[in-house]
Amino acid sequence: MNKYYLKIGRATELKDWRERRLYRLFEILPGFLSWATIIACFIFSWFTPVGVAIFIIIFDIYWFFKTVYLSIHLRSGYNKMQGNLKIDWMLKLKGIKNWEGLRHLVIIPVYKETIEVVRPCFEGLAQSGYPLDKMIVVLAIEEKSGEAGKELARQITDEFSGKFFKFIAVIHPANIVGEIAGKGSNEAWAAKKAKEKIIDNLNIPYENIIVSVFDADTVVSFGYFACLAYHYLTHPNPTRASFQPIPLFVNNVWEAPALARVISFSSSFWHMMQQERPERQITFSSHSMSFKALDDIGFWQTNVVSEDSRIFWQNYLYYDGDYEVIPLHFPVSMDTNAAPTFLKSMVNQYKQMRRWAWGAENLPYMLFGFWKNKKIGIGKKIYWIFSQFEAFWSWSTNGLIIFLLGWLPLTLGGDKFKTTVLSYNLPRITRIIMIFAMIGVVTSAYFSINLLPPRPKIYAKRNWVLMVLQWFLLPLTIIIFGAFPAIEAQTRLMFGKYMGFWTTEKYRDK
Repeated sequence: MNKYYLKIGRATELKDWRERRLYRLFEILPGFLSWATIIACFIFSWFTPVGVAIFIIIFDIYWFFKTVYLSIHLRSGYNKMQGNLKIDWMLKLKGIKNWEGLRHLVIIPVYKETIEVVRPCFEGLAQSGYPLDKMIVVLAIEEKSGEAGKELARQITDEFSGKFFKFIAVIHPANIVGEIAGKGSNEAWAAKKAKEKIIDNLNIPYENIIVSVFDADTVVSFGYFACLAYHYLTHPNPTRASFQPIPLFVNNVWEAPALARVISFSSSFWHMMQQERPERQITFSSHSMSFKALDDIGFWQTNVVSEDSRIFWQNYLYYDGDYEVIPLHFPVSMDTNAAPTFLKSMVNQYKQMRRWAWGAENLPYMLFGFWKNKKIGIGKKIYWIFSQFEAFWSWSTNGLIIFLLGWLPLTLGGDKFKTTVLSYNLPRITRIIMIFAMIGVVTSAYFSINLLPPRPKIYAKRNWVLMVLQWFLLPLTIIIFGAFPAIEAQTRLMFGKYMGFWTTEKYRDK
């Protein structure tokens, strides 16, 4: 079966006009659903304010129970993560026959990051507690980074090249036809170079190689690779699975403004909760997988922005639905979005969230792939379509629904509605429900304190109090840095205004 559609990045790349039109329809759908929901809030508040008032009360109750449900998952995920950090994974790994034959290939793509950002990543690899003679490390530099990139490669090579089984620094050429300049194209180039220069030369079986791709600011926790290898070797079919750690955005959290900290912790907590729902898990940012699976699909796509989640869908479609993501319940630490000024931090934060929300480009890819692939069961297709569309629809609309419908019926419903008992009690009822829903804020504040790295001496002890009080900013972040960038990304996709890759600035307050 010809699976040419696995490499499609957008509708314009399809040659058949019927397929191109269908794919465009799928690209329009996410934004259409979100905008239809928002417009409906105004229309129904005008024409049927009583119905909308009843709906928002029911929706607020749903939100409350969803908050409780996710808070339980957060607590469970946190406890599992803490438990896994205490396990001697090397001891467990050594109990598995032939574990010594396994190799780790680690790819670290770098663009404009400084040595202060990249060095801790390599120090984490060297101090991970795993035998370094079983690790192949590739530093992937972008040609566009110029002399600064070459100098960084020289420094890292001088400091770390002799520590691992194999180490190479490769330069990804600029302006390759058909590529989007970004992380995916750099990773794919690096993996192909590792295959050419190391793996094939040494005749290492592809199924004996675990590929981990890390952002330049990723620092692995002690025991990560042993935990990863153990899960890989104990999986019944490890070449049909990706392995996902929990990204904790805490490297420079003390340096970041409060809004950025709330957003970063919220993102970390979301991924921690997702580990408790493995059936919904999709690869994100730093992740690991078999080199055999990576080679089978032809490596990461070079014509998409969200290559980290797209790699899951490539494998899922290639293997006819026989592919999954295994949660490791094990952390890797990454940077909070910070910049030299507050305004720059907020602009960067919005752009980062918009890039993550551009993951909606995987929805048309998924739908088109399901339409082309007849071997995937209808039950699996329905589940993924519902869960993925619900996730992106919730991202762009739920915060706005709670905010808008609390007052729209009172504003647009007319004098007749304003004289009803329901209109009088609507704000009070919704306020009470939302107060109970604050359990999510309390839970988040508690776990954020536990996950904080040691406080630098330059910050006063009173900053601990601010780390708690910052969570009252959560409603603001849900709308401004949640719903708005998600709506923008989906609207761009709806109108075919395709985004390029935006590299998040990595800042250190020296």
